[in-house]
Amino acid sequence: MKDKQVWLITGAGRGLGLDIAKAALAAGHNVVATGRDPAKVARALGKNDALLTLQLDITDSKDAEAAVAATVAKFGTIDVLVNNAGNFYAGFFEELSADQVGSQIETLLLGPMNVTRAVLPLMRREKRGLIVTISSSAGITGYAFCSAYAAAKFGVEGWMESLAMEVERFGIQTMIVVPGFFRTELLTDDSTTYAALTVDDYAEQTRENKSAWRSMDGKQGGDPHKLAEALIHLAGLDTPPARFAAGADAVETLETKARVLLAQADAYRELSSSLGLDE
Repeated sequence: MKDKQVWLITGAGRGLGLDIAKAALAAGHNVVATGRDPAKVARALGKNDALLTLQLDITDSKDAEAAVAATVAKFGTIDVLVNNAGNFYAGFFEELSADQVGSQIETLLLGPMNVTRAVLPLMRREKRGLIVTISSSAGITGYAFCSAYAAAKFGVEGWMESLAMEVERFGIQTMIVVPGFFRTELLTDDSTTYAALTVDDYAEQTRENKSAWRSMDGKQGGDPHKLAEALIHLAGLDTPPARFAAGADAVETLETKARVLLAQADAYRELSSSLGLDE
C-alpha cells in the first residue's frame, strides 16, 4: 500500500460509495466523502479526524469546484478521485422521456466529467493522481430495458479511455471499474426510476421487467465490501489496471463481448478491407 492518501469520493452516503469510504478510512487514508446531503453522509460514516464530509451535486460544476477547494484547504491535495455517484433510469427507450434520458446522461456521464474537470488542474500541477470511475457491465454490452443507462455508461468507457491517453504524460493514472451485479442500493426505489411514458406494444413486458428488476434487489451476488477493499488494493499499486472487471459475471461479460467483436470483425473482412480509394 502506498503512503497515506487523500481520497475524494462522490456518492458516499450509501451503497458502494459508502463502502469505499469506509474501506479507505480503515486503510488509514484521509477521506473526503461527498453527497447531495452531507448530513446523511456524516451520519453514515460517523466522526473521524481523517474524514471530511461535503455537499456535492455532481451535476453542478460549481459544487465540484467548491468541493475540490475545500478538500485542498483541509488535506492539501487529492491523490485519488472516485467517480461513484449514480442512479438508474430503467425502461424501454420509447417509454423513457427525453428528460429522463437527458437526466441519466447528465448524472452518469456529465457528472463525473464535472468533478474530474475540477480535479485535473491540481493533479496536473502535482504530476500525479489517480482517477477511478465506476462504469458497469452495461457499459460493455447493451441490455434491453437499460438503453439510457447503457448509453451513459458506454460514454463513460469512451471518455475514460480517451482521457487516459491525454493525462498520462502528466503522471496521472486512470482506472475504469466495471462491476457486475453487486448488492448495492442501485435497484432500490431511491436509486431506480422507471420510464415515464407508456407504449401499448411494450406494456406487458414493461410490467414483467419491473417485477423482475424489483425482485433482484437485495439478491445480487456481488459483495460491495469486497469490491471496496479490492479498489483500495488496486489504487495502491504502482500501476493500477486501466480497466478492472469486478465480479465473475463482469469477467464473463468482457470475455463474451471480446468474442463477439472478433466475430463481427471477421464476418465481412474481405468487404470491409476493400473500401479504400483506388489510387
